[in-house]
Amino acid sequence: MSADAQRAEPLIDDWSWPWFFAGVRRALAGPAFYVAISLMGVGSLARAAGFPVGVAALSTLLVWAGPGQLLFFGASLAKTAPPAIAFAVSLSSVRLLPMCLSVLPMLRGRRTRLPVLLFAAHFIAVTVWAESLRRLPDLERPARLPYFFGVALTCMGLTTLSTAAGYWMTGTLPKPLSAGMMMLSPIYFLATTARAARSGVDWLAISFGVLLAPLAIRFIGGGFDLPVLALVGGGGAWLVGYIARRAA
Repeated sequence: MSADAQRAEPLIDDWSWPWFFAGVRRALAGPAFYVAISLMGVGSLARAAGFPVGVAALSTLLVWAGPGQLLFFGASLAKTAPPAIAFAVSLSSVRLLPMCLSVLPMLRGRRTRLPVLLFAAHFIAVTVWAESLRRLPDLERPARLPYFFGVALTCMGLTTLSTAAGYWMTGTLPKPLSAGMMMLSPIYFLATTARAARSGVDWLAISFGVLLAPLAIRFIGGGFDLPVLALVGGGGAWLVGYIARRAA
C-alpha cells in the first residue's frame, strides 16, 4: 500500500455513533457524577494555591488523575521546587500503567491505529478503567472503542466543569463534606470492581487488595503502592488459581 493510501485511511475504522452515545448515557447514569463530585476538591485546592480557575480546569483535562492533581496543587501551595513537583506527579501516575495495559488490548481492532490507542490511554483513570473492565468484554470489538470514548469524554467533560465549580465554591462547604466527596471515586471503584468479578480468583484478588492496601500505603507509598499491590495481590490470586486448576 502506498504512503498516500495509508494517509487516506481514517484513524478509526467502523466508528459507531450509536455505541458512542450508549457510552455517554452509561456515564451519565452514575459514573461521571461520582468522579465529578469527588474532584471538586481539586478546584478548591487550586484556588488556595493561588492559581486561576482556568488552570484548575486545565489540570483535569491534561492530568486526569485526582491524586496527581492534588499532589500538584498541594506541592505548589507548599512552595515545593517545580522539578520536584514534576517528578512526584510522574511517580503518582505509575499506578495507571496496569490499568492501561488491561484496557488497551480490548480496544484494539484489526486496523486500529497507534495514535488512537495513545489518545485513548490518556483517558484511562480509575473510574473509566473500572467501567471499561466491567462493560467492554461483553461488547463486540467494533463497538468497544466508540463506547469507551463515550464514557471517557463524558466523565472528563463533566469533571472539568465540577473542578471549576469547586474552585468557586471554596469556603462554602464544610470540611467533612469536602473530604467525603473525595471518597466517592474510590468507593465507586471498589464497588464496580466487585460487580465485575467473574470467578473465585477475582474475589480472591479483591480480598488480597483490601487486606494488603493499608500495608502498601504505609510502607511503600510514593505512587508505587498500587503497582506493587497489583503485582503482589493480583499475582498471588492468579498463582492460587493456577495451583487449584493444576490440582483439580
